[in-house]
Order: sequence, then structure tokens, then C-alpha cells
Amino acid sequence: MPAPQSPVRHLYVHVPFCPTICPYCDFHVLTRRAGLVEKYLAGVEEEAARLADRYAVDLDTVYIGGGTPSFLRDAEITALAQSIRRHLGWGRLENTLEINPGTVSAGRAALWRDLGFGRASVGVQSLDDATLKFLGRQHDARQAREAVTTLARQGFRVSGDLITAVPGQPLESDIRGLVDLGVGHVSAYTLTIEPGTEFARRGVTVGEDDERAGFEQTEALLTAHGFTRYEVSNYARPGQESRHNLAYWHNRTYLGLGPGAAGHYPAEGRWQKAEGGRQKAPLTPHPQPTAHNPPLTLRRTNPHLHDWLAGGRGEVQPVDAEEYVTDALFMGLRLREGVDLGDLTRRSGLNVSERYAAAIAANVGRGLLTLEGELLRATPQGWWLLNRVVTEFLEV
Repeated sequence: MPAPQSPVRHLYVHVPFCPTICPYCDFHVLTRRAGLVEKYLAGVEEEAARLADRYAVDLDTVYIGGGTPSFLRDAEITALAQSIRRHLGWGRLENTLEINPGTVSAGRAALWRDLGFGRASVGVQSLDDATLKFLGRQHDARQAREAVTTLARQGFRVSGDLITAVPGQPLESDIRGLVDLGVGHVSAYTLTIEPGTEFARRGVTVGEDDERAGFEQTEALLTAHGFTRYEVSNYARPGQESRHNLAYWHNRTYLGLGPGAAGHYPAEGRWQKAEGGRQKAPLTPHPQPTAHNPPLTLRRTNPHLHDWLAGGRGEVQPVDAEEYVTDALFMGLRLREGVDLGDLTRRSGLNVSERYAAAIAANVGRGLLTLEGELLRATPQGWWLLNRVVTEFLEV
């Protein structure tokens, strides 16, 4: 049998508002219009209360992302933080706010700190003005540098986002610039052209050779400056890893709050509070399990803003033991530490080493995975080909 679930430890909150929509962005974002933010904040208050009423919550981390959470006005971000605290509490270990460099001032940074945020994820993307212009960013390199410096002075743990494989990008200069600013964490993502984005409509492409060069050069430069590549796209100085994102990569359960937010919940109300010896009804109807393949967890995605405000329920996907394992492998193999197959067996109730022995052996033989005892890791080549590796597990 799978191991029993503990209370929810992690919360993601989605703020969908942005000053402009970047040409590469395919997230649920929109520009603010009169009255929309007020309705959003009222909706967060209501949804947070519903979650608190139904689930036992004991948070380690809170992550407010978007969109551009720092685009909210001071009174708005204060109201958002107060709603979360009032109903769900606050993270004991880490509380992160995503920040656009153009929204930072010393006064605003002090407010965010007073609200309880200790980690800032800053959308630097590049420290080259021509690259920022190509990416459609509204800030320039000077603003990015000043934002990181201001946040560090306020005592934030600062992470800098970086986009790689951008045509004409001086990647080495970008990386050295971030290092010189003193960030403790870097998230480096390859420019990806998603369907429906402005870049896709323009016919912008990214060559595989450019992707691979950015992938390898980023690691070489950051590791030379004392950063560890602890996940495929994330680098940290010792102790600066993102505790919240590690919950995703370890395939842990977490709540999603706000329009477009995704959550990962245990099935069958394992977090639900009891009242009079009976469980309360789930937040959304659970798909009916089958006798032979009951869901182990549920993945729930909230609808976009207007449907969310109208009370839409979004999508609920049941995750059985096998899908839970393949999800955990796909996420966990992104980590340098890899996946403990014994722990995954205990969590899923499925004997992972036996069930996927052929896929493990085949990828070890190709040099894409290593297996030491029950610890399964991706090699550098395996990281690059991770989608192909996990496909073999799905086809078993």
C-alpha cells in the first residue's frame, strides 16, 4: 500500500496580471483592466477560505508567481498576502515573490520584506539591452542590475532568471553579470517557441545547435563560479536552492490558488478535515476510481480568470500509481541527486525497480542513466535527452 499522506506543505499562488505580454510567453497572463484586480483579490479570498475549510495545511513554502506579482500595487499585494496568511498560513522555510525589475524600488522592496517574503525570483532574462528588446522586455539592463542590488540590500535571497539561446545574445557576459551582482541562484531556460505566441506568429526559430551550446556554456560558466547545477535548468550556491521548486521535482503534493494555478493533491480526501467523524466533501468532484486502477493523487488546474471568477471548476486529472511513478521519474531525473527507487516504491505502492527494469537497463546501457543501489540518476547526456528517456518508461 502507498505511504500515508501528510498535510499540505506547499502553496503556489498565480497572479495573472502583466504590464505587457512578452512575445515568448504562453502562460495565463493578461493586462489589467478597471475592476479586474479587485475581483481577482476577492476570488483569492474566497478560494483560500474554501481550501482552508477542506484541507489540513501546514506550509513550508509559499510561491507567488505569474504573470507579474510585483506589478500589483502596494495595497493589492498586501491584501493578497493577508488573505493567504488569514486562511492558509505562511511558509516556515521559504516564501518567494516573482519580481519584474521595472517594478522595484527601495520602498517597495522593504514592503515585500515586511509582508514576509524572503526570496525574490527576478526576471532578469538578460543584461544586454539588444537582447532584452528582442525578448520584448520592458526593463533595460540598468534597471535589472539596480533591482537585484536593491533586493539584496533588503536582505532577500535573490534568484535571477536567464533566457539562453537567444539570437545574438552575449551569454557569457550575461552570466558573468549575474554572478558579479551576487545572486545566489540562477534559473537558465532555453528560449522555446510555443504555439500561439507572438514569436510563433513571427516565425522565430531556435536551432538545436544553439540550444545545446547555451545548455553547455551556462553550466561551464556557472560551475566555474561556484554554482552547482542541482537541476537541469537551475544552479545555486550552497544552501540557495529553491525549496519550493524542489517540492515539484520530488513530485510532492501542493495546493494551487488563483486562476490558471495547478495543484497536486492526494486522492480520496487524505488532507480533508473531519467534521463529526465524517469527511467534508472534496473541493471538486473526484473522478471515480476503478477497482483495478484507483487514483493515487489528483492533478487539478484552475480555469482562466473569467471562468474562475464565475466559479468554474477547471480540470481534474486522476493519477494512478504507474502515472505517479512516471511523473516522479520525469521530474526527479531532472535533479542532480536523482531518484531513490526504494522511496518511490514506498510512496507509490508499485515496485519500481521490477516494473521498469527493462527501461532502466536499456538507458543505463546507452549511458543516459546510472544506477547505484536504488539511486537512479541521469547522466549529462541523459539530461539533454530526458524526454526520450522517460518515453521508454511510458511505453513499458
